[in-house]
Amino acid sequence: MRVSLMQLAVDDAEAPEDRWTRVVKLVEAERETGAELVVLPELWVAGGFDYKSWSSHADPLADSKPIAALEKVRTHEGSGPEMWLHFGSYVERTPEGILYNTSVLRGPDGKQAQYRKIHRFGFSEGEATLMGPGKDIVTVSSPWGTLGLATCYDLRFPELFRRLLNQGMEHMVMCSAWPAKRIEHWRVLLKARAIENQVFVFATNCVGTNGGVALGGRSAVIDPWGNVVAEAGTGEEVLRVDVDPALVAQTRSALPVLNDRRLR
Repeated sequence: MRVSLMQLAVDDAEAPEDRWTRVVKLVEAERETGAELVVLPELWVAGGFDYKSWSSHADPLADSKPIAALEKVRTHEGSGPEMWLHFGSYVERTPEGILYNTSVLRGPDGKQAQYRKIHRFGFSEGEATLMGPGKDIVTVSSPWGTLGLATCYDLRFPELFRRLLNQGMEHMVMCSAWPAKRIEHWRVLLKARAIENQVFVFATNCVGTNGGVALGGRSAVIDPWGNVVAEAGTGEEVLRVDVDPALVAQTRSALPVLNDRRLR
């Protein structure tokens, strides 16, 4: 399984339209490397901390120009393997006018999923006041096992991942815009979620400064034993990793702790 985590720079100085045009080209180039699963970060178009711009960048997902452009790249016929693409998350506007932080995953043969972020960050501002909370736990079957979707602040709530586990999660896919000042929390919690659920973790973050907040990078692939397979730095980069998805079943067989769960 060849995975590419796209750690994108989301800077205040770059216009969102310029950024998504640039990123479409990056994803197109990544397709040519033979990547089978490509993951983009959270709110990389509008910016995770640029609260004031969210409404102006909000659209129904069906009307999103970045998603439409990236879908053309994903479905382009080429010599490499068919690509699954996690488009990152976007400011979704519903017909009722409610905003959601919604991530999108699409793969071959019509496979697709959308996840509205359940845990909204901000306490008394930002997501907590401007966006609605998602309600649905989302998993999707893939050639490598069941993928469980989560977004950024969700990482602090282990009960979500137990529910994903109950729905068959074998690989956790997370998009994020995690700040630099709390990046050690990110690194520790990614390992914890991998260890306690015995899953691969594929987590991508943003870098740069958005809404005046420095973003921390350190996108990572963690295996079911909690080993860091690969970790990005603090600049824009693509983290490319080949992993064996069979390690999930091997880990759960060698250390069958999940069989001893009592609280579900």
